Amino acid sequence: MDGSISLASRDLASLQVPQVGCVRPGSDEWEPWELLDPAGVRVNAVAVYLRDLQAAGRSAATLRGYALDLLRWFRFLWAIDVAWDRAKRTEARDFSCWLASVDKPMRGPRHVAAGTVNAVTGRPSPGPTYAPATRARAETVLRRFYDLHMETRLGPDVNPFPQRRTSGGRANAHGNPMRPFVQDRVGVYRPRVAERLPRCIPDEWFNRLFAQLASHRDRALVAFWVSSGVRAAELLGIRCADVDPGQQLITVVRKGTRAVQQVPASPDAFVWLRLYQAEVRRGVPHGRGDPVWWTLRRPHRPLTYHAAFRMFERVNGLLGSNWTPHDLRHTAAHRMARDPQMPLVDVQWVLGHARLSSTQRYLTPTCDEVIESVRAHHARLASTASTPAEPPAPGYRAETLSVLFGWEPS
Repeated sequence: MDGSISLASRDLASLQVPQVGCVRPGSDEWEPWELLDPAGVRVNAVAVYLRDLQAAGRSAATLRGYALDLLRWFRFLWAIDVAWDRAKRTEARDFSCWLASVDKPMRGPRHVAAGTVNAVTGRPSPGPTYAPATRARAETVLRRFYDLHMETRLGPDVNPFPQRRTSGGRANAHGNPMRPFVQDRVGVYRPRVAERLPRCIPDEWFNRLFAQLASHRDRALVAFWVSSGVRAAELLGIRCADVDPGQQLITVVRKGTRAVQQVPASPDAFVWLRLYQAEVRRGVPHGRGDPVWWTLRRPHRPLTYHAAFRMFERVNGLLGSNWTPHDLRHTAAHRMARDPQMPLVDVQWVLGHARLSSTQRYLTPTCDEVIESVRAHHARLASTASTPAEPPAPGYRAETLSVLFGWEPS
């Protein structure tokens, strides 16, 4: 097989890709997720790739996301009747075009029209098609999937998703850690992704949001998120032994590196936590190894990210907004980065960023700040234009001032 592109065009407009196959939990911890073909048989090529990712320390959530990206590719190949190890660059090109134009499968009724900009947050709702970031990740997953099978001699000889080198040599061989990270190796079919600036919640709207929370548990969660800057899943994973009210510290396991790190939080967060624990102490286990966060309804179960997200959605419904729990992390980072007495490297440590350039994004003014700055600019111009000019000091000739400054002689 070669890497050439066929001149024949496939009719993508009439192509029907059935929703066959699935990604389901595996049978044991060594295979947390598996991809099944339309006949219900496990796809061994995907199983090998996921096992390789697991050996590299990737989490089960990452394996599931990568398996779903591969499922879209395999569904496309099953629809055009091409085996995965016989796919060429033509199939990769057509898949990229198809993925950019096809509508996403509906998981439920849409309460807001796709692409509608929220009047409170200014953030558009998810569109009907796959976002460029989703397509970019799919291209990366598929390129690495074929790279693995080319190295192990289990797949094709040429990767159908080729890589384009823009600077030559090894990527970031002489990169400066103090400068923004530059991705100088990209795939040929990788779409351009616009840089998304962090979106924090204004203080006025945060106070409204906090007032709508219905329980001490929810108030404690939001207070910890907005004061510590930890990720939503990191906070939900803490145990009772990870909370140190005396020093106002919580111990979290960082996403990606899985490093254990103590992070400070605000005093009011521990006050809300104590009120929440006093309410549920008799109904849930509270040993050192037990989870801190539980569902409020009986039977009590450990609180998951999806349940916490639903709590946030209910508050959004009352306010007419579309913020997410991750926006609270952005809000905490924005507040800390704007404090002149807090070094940016301290903010980087609290957020767990590997590069300082990731933290520097929070120095960028928000949309609300820019809008207020421009409004103040126009107000200053209007006040200057309405203020009469002061008369010149005595002794200057009017015709001379008219030549120099364009003043009309009185």
